[in-house]
Amino acid sequence: MKEKIVILGAGESGLGTAILAKKQGLNVFVSEQGAINATTKKTFDELDVVWEEGMHSFSKMLDANWIMKSPGIPSHAPIVSQLKLIKIPVISEIEFAARYTSATLIGVTGSNGKTTTSLLTHHILVEAGFDVGLAGNIGNSFAREVAENDHEYYVLEISSFQLDDIHEFTPHIGVITNVTPDHLDRYDQDFNNYLNSKLRITKNQNQRDFLIFNSDDPILKPVVKESLTEAKLHGFGFEASGLNKTHYTSNKITIETEKEKTMINTLEFPLSGRHNLLNAMAASTIASLLQISKTTIRESLLNFKGAPHRLEPVLKIQNISYINDSKATNINSVFYALESMKSSTVWIVGGVDKGNDYEVLLPLVREKVKGIVCLGIDNHKLLEVFGPVIDIIVETQSMSEAVKIAHKIAQKDDQVLLSPACASFDLFKNYEDRGNQFKEAVRNL
Repeated sequence: MKEKIVILGAGESGLGTAILAKKQGLNVFVSEQGAINATTKKTFDELDVVWEEGMHSFSKMLDANWIMKSPGIPSHAPIVSQLKLIKIPVISEIEFAARYTSATLIGVTGSNGKTTTSLLTHHILVEAGFDVGLAGNIGNSFAREVAENDHEYYVLEISSFQLDDIHEFTPHIGVITNVTPDHLDRYDQDFNNYLNSKLRITKNQNQRDFLIFNSDDPILKPVVKESLTEAKLHGFGFEASGLNKTHYTSNKITIETEKEKTMINTLEFPLSGRHNLLNAMAASTIASLLQISKTTIRESLLNFKGAPHRLEPVLKIQNISYINDSKATNINSVFYALESMKSSTVWIVGGVDKGNDYEVLLPLVREKVKGIVCLGIDNHKLLEVFGPVIDIIVETQSMSEAVKIAHKIAQKDDQVLLSPACASFDLFKNYEDRGNQFKEAVRNL
């Protein structure tokens, strides 16, 4: 009798898992609480996958060998709690996919910087001639990539939600870019729960593996040092120390290990800001550990284009620069964005607040921001915190209106920055939709 996998959720992770599971000859049942889009239904039908939408039929799951829980579904969801009670193993999609590939895995997690670090690492490996895929929280799901390509290497951007249900998954090189309070609504408002989730990336690593971590992060550094990981530790940062470290001085990234020292000139690195130098340090360290030459690393850094929706230059209109940072969904991301602004800034901010403490941004706002355009259903916290320090603060209900007002506030040589600090679900499908609407509104000015 075929082994059975039940897939909770029919989004990117669920679809990819179904494709890989069918390829492996498993019996597949997909259950989606909401609606499944027509294209996905068509794929399921072509694969002969049994599916349901608008409900979770517990009775159809009792004979499952595994449950793959999509990352968007909380661990305390009623259906998940029921399944755990009857002792059916609940796994994540990256756990499932890793069982069917012998590829070398590079896993990148963190509150901020993981997308840029993943893209940059993938770019360097491609430039070096590696057979490498990019998956996880970016692009295709890992399961779909394994089903359709199965590269020799994978760079995986991994969220805390994806790490929550791993059991044996382990990357050869794990990276933690930083840890700041985020998604606390999923972690019982307990930062330690969220922090421990990120540390799960090193849970199964052994002495042959590497854990690269931001040693400038005051929270992350001590907990990594105190962790029981067996991996070789390699810190990166402007203050990095120890036997294995990567640091930055005089426009050079210096990577030091027990065996060698490599220096990479970054004088013409196209991405601005301290945070992007940290991302470059992490990616360069990965490449160096994989024996990629410093010449290839440097050339790759210089021709890298950056991540969409992450400090993405859009247009310059009447000498006003418009910058799309829609992926900045937490305070730390916005801090980096404002820190990298070179001139007076009109800041578009707002959305679904995740428990943000905006007061940490006050020094940067006083220094850099001339006007704030609030974009969200509920802006009371923004008005309360920034109203006393910013003369121009306007509430809007659409991206088109927000961009038009920002354009009126801005003057020659100013910058208009969309960096929301919030989730997008009140007015948009997701952060990509929000960023695309921003770009469209700018082009329509």
